[in-house]
Amino acid sequence: MRVTRDPLAPGPIVAGFSGNGFRVGEIAYPALLLSPDWHEDWAPPPLDALTVEALAGLIAERPEFILIGTGATLRRPPQALVRALEDRNIDVEVLNSRTAARDWGVLRGEGRQIGAALYPLDA
Repeated sequence: MRVTRDPLAPGPIVAGFSGNGFRVGEIAYPALLLSPDWHEDWAPPPLDALTVEALAGLIAERPEFILIGTGATLRRPPQALVRALEDRNIDVEVLNSRTAARDWGVLRGEGRQIGAALYPLDA
């Protein structure tokens, strides 16, 4: 599948899925952190152990909200994480990882200042 975006939105975009990974440019990443200005391979903890420390780079960017792609299915991250982010005035949107990757492109096309943490597609 190919994902497209508005070409006016700067920064990394998930251009599609390759096997169990997210394709940014010519590289497929099993798990991924995205900000409007950068992206990086991510070795996420189990979802039930996700903390603000694991998202520190995204938090430092002060996004409006963070998309958390929880893998193949929608699962809830720890409530303590959600509260800690909301205490920093960062909202959380939880989706399965494919939907989160697609929404990333749409929201960045709108110029939204967001972050994304995408768990592997097969998780």
